[in-house]
Amino acid sequence: MTILEVKNVSKLFGPHAEQGVPLLEQGWGKERLAKEKQITVGVNRANMEIKQGEIFVIMGLSGSGKSTLVRMLNRLIEPTSGEILVHGKDLRKMNKEQLREVRRKTISMVFQKFALFPHRTVLENVEYGLEIQKVEKALRQEKAQQALELVGLKNWGDKMPDELSGGMQQRVGLARALANDPEVLLMDEAFSALDPLIRRDMQDELLELQDKMKKTIVFITHDLDEALRIGDRIALMRDGSVVQIGTPEEIMIQPANSYVARFVEDVDLSKVLTAAHVMLRPETITMDRGPRVALELMRERGISNLFVIDRAKKLLGVINAEDAVHALRNNLKIEDILMTDGPQVAADTVINDLFEITSSSKVPLAVVDDKQKLLGVIVRGALLGALSGDVPTTKEVNAHDTETANR
Repeated sequence: MTILEVKNVSKLFGPHAEQGVPLLEQGWGKERLAKEKQITVGVNRANMEIKQGEIFVIMGLSGSGKSTLVRMLNRLIEPTSGEILVHGKDLRKMNKEQLREVRRKTISMVFQKFALFPHRTVLENVEYGLEIQKVEKALRQEKAQQALELVGLKNWGDKMPDELSGGMQQRVGLARALANDPEVLLMDEAFSALDPLIRRDMQDELLELQDKMKKTIVFITHDLDEALRIGDRIALMRDGSVVQIGTPEEIMIQPANSYVARFVEDVDLSKVLTAAHVMLRPETITMDRGPRVALELMRERGISNLFVIDRAKKLLGVINAEDAVHALRNNLKIEDILMTDGPQVAADTVINDLFEITSSSKVPLAVVDDKQKLLGVIVRGALLGALSGDVPTTKEVNAHDTETANR
């Protein structure tokens, strides 16, 4: 479900900024508008849809227009042209009272600078937004305390801001936004002022918080690693324009142009790609088949392992050729030679965490879902290929791939 929609939105600065809108449509660039019309392009015809419950990251270098764009999502900055739809209603057509209501109940913002009142306690800072809405004191204190608990500051409500570290102060700012229980959180470079270790901790806490609350979060950053780490989808901006929108994996694997390719070229793929991107189609057999059938399948396909599943494709274990030969000679069944302790991983496991597992395993890794359904298998060759940019997909796996995967 789309909660926020940006349609052909531009922001131009200058004494006659609106005159630049049709010129943008005609193909005028940022430099030409600045030189000939003294118009500065902040955002150039941006289009995006932000879905309910996702972390949508807008990123780019300094001057790319990302902060200008996010401030238009709640009209802290007035767009020059285009539509910004919140639940299908155009923000630009709202009067002051309607806009105030959206800011109170639908969209909250967390800034890079904490902007805490130094003369108020932590709890009083968190409840401030509710206070100006004239929420009854006991209720606003209750909501503020709940928000502090969410961000891990349960027992810090009576402290003053100068008694807190930078990371804790940023959490107070986040709690203040959460106290209103908004549908959408706009976070503009919220962690940029923090030390690297604290910043990493805040990223972890944001992801944990998102697991609990399922908010829609629009997160602004210039840090690619941060974007890849927390974003469900990423919009990459350059010179006011959105040059690509996609999942972290799509941007890494399928850059839209040379600029995006250069932007992501130094990123460690092993920390971005997941098991789902490198898994291959498994060769399987059901428990009711005998070792003779298993050996024939292995012979036909030139493989040495078969994964054993039930009729619902739930993984039961794995057998190898040597054990199948032993079972055939001794009149045993597949269940008598089944290895049930083979390594298993979830589809969203990053491949950086798979190398140690594959190095010590005698069989391919099984990729399973939360119901133990077998989704695919992973071998060392697929991991090494992924690091070089060669990412296999199950649709592309042919007989040769299957042979390699199971040997």
